[in-house]
Amino acid sequence: MSGLCGFLAGAGQADQIQAMAGPLSRFDGAPLHMLSSGGSAVAVAAGDGSAHLHQQDGLLIALWGRPELGNSRLDVAQRLAPLWQAQGASACAALGGEFALAILDTAAGELLLAVDRAGSLPLSHASHAQGLVFASSHDAMLAHTGVRGALDPQALYHYLFFHMVPAPGTVHLGWQRLLPGKYLHVRAGRQCKGSYWTLSFQENTRDRFASRRQAFLRTLRLAVESSLGDAADTTGAFLSGGTDSSTIAAIIKQVTGRGARTYSIGFDAPGYDEMDYARLAARHAGSVHHEYYVTADDVLAAIPAMAAIFDQPFGNASAIPAYYCAKMARADGVHRMLGGDGGDELFGGNERYARQALLSRYECLPALLRQSVIEPLLFRDGIRRPSRLGNKARSYIEQASMALPGRLESYNLLQHYGHRTVLEDGFLETIDPGMALACLNSAWWQRPERHLSQINALLALDMRFTLADNDLPKVRKACELAGVEAAFPFLHRSMLAFASSLPPEDKLKGTQLRPFFKRALADILPPAIVRKKKHGFGLPFGLWLQSHAQLRAFAFDNLAQLRRRAIVRPAFIDDLQGRLLHQHPAYHGTMVWILMMLEQWLSAHAQATAFVCGSAAAATETPGVLDPTA
Repeated sequence: MSGLCGFLAGAGQADQIQAMAGPLSRFDGAPLHMLSSGGSAVAVAAGDGSAHLHQQDGLLIALWGRPELGNSRLDVAQRLAPLWQAQGASACAALGGEFALAILDTAAGELLLAVDRAGSLPLSHASHAQGLVFASSHDAMLAHTGVRGALDPQALYHYLFFHMVPAPGTVHLGWQRLLPGKYLHVRAGRQCKGSYWTLSFQENTRDRFASRRQAFLRTLRLAVESSLGDAADTTGAFLSGGTDSSTIAAIIKQVTGRGARTYSIGFDAPGYDEMDYARLAARHAGSVHHEYYVTADDVLAAIPAMAAIFDQPFGNASAIPAYYCAKMARADGVHRMLGGDGGDELFGGNERYARQALLSRYECLPALLRQSVIEPLLFRDGIRRPSRLGNKARSYIEQASMALPGRLESYNLLQHYGHRTVLEDGFLETIDPGMALACLNSAWWQRPERHLSQINALLALDMRFTLADNDLPKVRKACELAGVEAAFPFLHRSMLAFASSLPPEDKLKGTQLRPFFKRALADILPPAIVRKKKHGFGLPFGLWLQSHAQLRAFAFDNLAQLRRRAIVRPAFIDDLQGRLLHQHPAYHGTMVWILMMLEQWLSAHAQATAFVCGSAAAATETPGVLDPTA
């Protein structure tokens, strides 16, 4: 496990940085680099090219990742020093690439923390009586003797709602995580948060297609070249057979002059295997292609390590196939894997964008027609034999009548069951169920003063919730567990700037997804891949629960352990394992996975001991805090 950690003067001693740095390299044995001055200290654990440090006259600068300054990765920390001294926090805007940054100016008593524009690498921080502690790893934070690891019940509710814990919150009470493009500046004991970069959409650009396509292809090559760096020989690429991963594979060949080393995962389960598309993309791009079929036994073997490697509960099941894909590449001598993550969120590739556009059309009908004719007709009492078409129409109107972004959660599992059906009364007393949707609302950009189209508002929301909080941690941690580095060409700062300059109709035209992207790559990608719907590395967990006795026993054993924590109602677990799973294994199997991974995470982390007695009564200092030290 590589990463960054440290503390501001007064928050620790020299031995504290040693203790904090230990967890950073315990997984991959990455070399440690440490700096200290005036009671402040910082450490980076990283392999070649991912640790950047500079020390001069009480100024400590440390970057973890692959940052760029002036389109160069050479001496980034050293060249950043005069920018910091001249511009302060604004100096972050000069950085590109993937990075987590810490600047400790001991002479001025200042600290600056920042992460890159996409939030590719995490950085959390916590204050205590002596100062401020920060780290990319929660285990590193917990190694500091002044930091408490109390679990936040609200964060656990958010996990059950979103299947991850959204930033800026964390699973630990009082800790926070930096959002993409954000910084934390500590000066004279005061903390100031700000943005050095914000996604800025240009709604009215009208350049000709030919010029936009030329700029796009040029930017795409630049992004892939940057991600390859000087390690093209030991770099591979995920290949699902979708448009984004297929594009990366094709551009690698253009850049290097030889076929990419591509890696795909398949499943021997109806409706889940997309290997035919991956093979088509590999042939078309001339890739050196590798395949692996994940089995239920593979899933069973990987679950404990996968749950443990995450800093917080994480419920995206596709982390498992991503891990086996990266593991296959590592065995083939690959040290870095390029992923197509970000393409959907930049160019409009998610199916829900088209669905939301369709739902929003209802609002365009005259209010008199909606309220006086359509709705009374469809929702009148006494309908004897509801028709299938009528049911669909009613469902459409019910969803269309909800406001965004809340209606994005129309099919949310926890909302479908009802939180009072799923969760214990005692646990519900410690949380506010409305905070989950409040998280979405706080990040929703489509407000009158912004004059922003619906598609761009959805893209901005997904850049934060779908990408930074879900997809990027999934791929990064899966790769970390496999011993390889992850890189994301679509998230290069030039690509972010280009995509945000496209007019809304280039991302969604009617209900047609990513029209510009597909047209621009029509002579690079196979037609069948341009036309196909998004799928990815979905996991047939629900189906395997029915057919694989050992996996089912493992999952149900974890749910039995979870019963004792006074979070989930035993009656709901009984209903889930019996009636619900029998009715629809794929749908309800998702909740089995979510609960199983919560129990796995709690069991794998020391702070989970607070739940063993199934009561929040052991919490100290703050109501609703589950404290393992009590």
